[in-house]
Formats: sequence, C-alpha cells, structure tokens
Amino acid sequence: MSTEISKIGVLTSGGDSPGMNAAIRSVVRTCAFHKIDCVGIYRGYQGLIEGDFKELNARSVKNIINRGGTFLKSARSDDFRTKEGREKAYQNLLEHEVDALVIIGGDGSFTGGMIFNEEFGFPVIGIPGTIDNDIFGTKSTLGYDTALNTVVEAIDRIRDTASSHNRLFFVEVMGRDAGHIALNTGVGAGAEEILIPEENLGLERMLESLERSEASGKTSSIVVVAEGDKSGKNVFELAEYVEENLPGYDIRVSVLGHIQRGGAPSCYDRVLASRMGVKAVESLLEGKSNYMVGINNDEMLLTPLDKAVKGKTEINKELLRVSDIMTT
Repeated sequence: MSTEISKIGVLTSGGDSPGMNAAIRSVVRTCAFHKIDCVGIYRGYQGLIEGDFKELNARSVKNIINRGGTFLKSARSDDFRTKEGREKAYQNLLEHEVDALVIIGGDGSFTGGMIFNEEFGFPVIGIPGTIDNDIFGTKSTLGYDTALNTVVEAIDRIRDTASSHNRLFFVEVMGRDAGHIALNTGVGAGAEEILIPEENLGLERMLESLERSEASGKTSSIVVVAEGDKSGKNVFELAEYVEENLPGYDIRVSVLGHIQRGGAPSCYDRVLASRMGVKAVESLLEGKSNYMVGINNDEMLLTPLDKAVKGKTEINKELLRVSDIMTT
C-alpha cells in the first residue's frame, strides 16, 4: 500500500442513521491497524470549516459499536455551499496535516465531497449512511436494516390495537423519494396495502382493495404509506378520502417519524459498517479517491461518487408482485 497518506479525517453528515458509530469505529481502528493517524471532525462540514477536530485512536471508539446516532454529531452547513467556506475547510485540513477524508452520509454529503475533491484535488471516499436505502451503487446503506426492524416492530404493535378495536390504520414511514422501507416492512408486517412513490396505484385501487378486505371478513387493516407517495397530498388526506368513501371503517393515522432513525444498529448494520470502514481506509491508502463504498452480492465494491449521487435505485419488482399476492 502507498505511504503517501499518513492521516485520515472522518466525518458524518446529513441525517443520522444506525451504524454510523460502528463505521467511525471501523475507520479509526483500520487507521490504527495500518499505523496511520486518524482525526474525527465534529458536526460534519460545519465542523470542517470551524476546525472542530479531535485526534482519535483505537481506544477513543470503544463501546460505540452498539450505539445509534453519531458521536461525531451532524449538522447542516450553508457555509460549505460557498467557495469561501470550502476554502476555509481545506486550509483547516492542511493545518491539521490531514491527507484524506472519509465522509459518512447520503447523496447531499457526497455531492459536497465531490465538489471539494474537484476544487482542491483532496482525496475523499464516501460511506453511505441513510435509512432510506436510496443511494445507487450498494444493495444496502447503513441504517436501512435497522430501520426495517424498527418499523416492523412498530407496525406489529399498531396491529394489536387495530385488531382490538376493528380499526384501519394508515402508517406513514420514511421514504420521500424511495419506497424501499414501505415495501419491505409492508410485506414483512402483513399490510393490506402498500403505497410507494415508484408505483402510483391511485386512490380508486386502494378503495377497491380495502372493500375486498372488508367483504372477505377482515375487521382491521394496515396500510403502509411512504411519505413520498403521490396518491394524496399527505397521509391525513388519504385517511379522510377513505373515511368519506368507506364510512364503515374506523380510521386512525400513525406517523412513525424519527423513531425510525434511532436505536441500536442491527447485527447486519454493525458488520456492514465494519466492512465499509475497512474498505474506505484501504482504498484511500491504495490511491483511490472520489468513490463510494458499497455492497453487492456480499462483495465490497467502489462506485464513482457522481454515479452514486446521480444514479437511481430500483424498487424490487418481484417483491411488488409478492405484495399483490399477499394482499389477496
């Protein structure tokens, strides 16, 4: 491996996701393994601009693999959107003798890293951390598996109440641009209908489905709705529409919100984060830059950051068909 890089910086940016701490731990300990220094950058790009740096070693990251969120914190940074802000960030990296950067975050974070690399030729590698699983170039992003388990558990609890009171529940889950969480948790929790941005099924089809459920003897139902679904303006409008057209249903709405982001990461996310951290550091040491680490067919891969940002993930068509069959 090349010896040109002697210190690597790591930061987390954008929305937090379970597994970010495990990824930080992996980056720090991989640096220690290869006998290079590591510095943590607090509060993402804003901390990069303000020089909020702290030297990290293998002991600095003990007992965090099981913690949700990110101990390095995350923050929005309007300053980093300016050339002056990025210039200040670059000077801080030079001052702290940091040679390369690992960015843990989503597409917005990667866009910032890409611009930074283009302007200053500074080596960067991205690790995808977002529960939505909406980044091209990886089968799974950090936090996605944990979020699925959190949502399924929540829906299971809601179903207990739905069954006890013969109610129809609309459960909104995260997924502004992608319906991966809604589709997988809907199938996993046995939802009667799943509404996602990729498949605009329309209000009439939803009514027909619920009417069939009612006619077949179902006294309670769960409809899982991705927040980006286009069937209505929002989940409350959907509920009102059904209430007006199917007065026999007692309807409730539950918006799971940020509960989906929190909690201890699953075993899968902890292992994935560990593998991604090793791949990110060793790729930088091999002279690679401007890539995102991903996983496909259980193999660690590198995808150019521009493709990761611009590419579109595809919904699982086979799972859509399974969903249709299961709601019969």
